[in-house]
Amino acid sequence: MRYVAVFDTNILLSALLSTNGNPFRCLALARIGQVESVICQEILDEFAEKLLVKFKFSEEMTQAAVKEVREFSRLVEIPGILQVVLDDPDDDMVVESAVVGNATHIVTGDKHLLSLTSHQSIAIVKAAEFVALLASS
Repeated sequence: MRYVAVFDTNILLSALLSTNGNPFRCLALARIGQVESVICQEILDEFAEKLLVKFKFSEEMTQAAVKEVREFSRLVEIPGILQVVLDDPDDDMVVESAVVGNATHIVTGDKHLLSLTSHQSIAIVKAAEFVALLASS
């Protein structure tokens, strides 16, 4: 089975800040092409904003991190009309990216997304579950 995943912003941040966790392993699998990563500009923008504002990254370091993710991901355009995460509408962009990009999985640590468990046959899982799934396939 071919795995196509949308990695939520919290996974991107965790992978960048720690090289020995499951989020890093998820992105490493995408980098080597074992998993296809799908992303939208809105997720990349949120990733950049968090790096700049919350983690005080320089503009140069932020752009380098965004560029790296963009290099191993397929960029999709989302219409911004999906409304499925009622408790946190900002998370809709993640689900919409998965739908538009024909993803098999959304990988996240976000409780609002995880509470959905799936959407249109797209599994919503934690990084550890995704890594375990790939290890067993």
